[in-house]
Amino acid sequence: MESKFNAATPKRPAGDRPLNAPLVVVDLLAAAAQLHHESTWASSDRNALTVFKTDTLRGVLTALHAGAAMTTHTAPGVISVQVLTGRLAFGTAEQTTELRAGQLLALQAGIPHSVTALEDTTFLLILAAGSS
Repeated sequence: MESKFNAATPKRPAGDRPLNAPLVVVDLLAAAAQLHHESTWASSDRNALTVFKTDTLRGVLTALHAGAAMTTHTAPGVISVQVLTGRLAFGTAEQTTELRAGQLLALQAGIPHSVTALEDTTFLLILAAGSS
């Protein structure tokens, strides 16, 4: 397997970060703090960072300002959403549920859903690509 890294950029100058390697360790609290200190957080309703990415699995840490919404969309694979801080409203056509810090939700592939931050919120999205 080939290791992959994200290179430093002007917006994220801290240096290369591993995205895929035999073992990837992510400090989610440090990454969340980074998201909240970047200029994108100050100028937008959200900020996100891919923390790992393989052919079959992706992890994205996302920070949303209170009131920010991700309109109805679908994912091609099973997803999990783990709230680290704050509160989210996670809705499908069948139900809407409130997720708080420390809670995890799993959703099967292809189900339309939306996300709204009820307060400033940071969550980890895990997407299993093409899963059934």
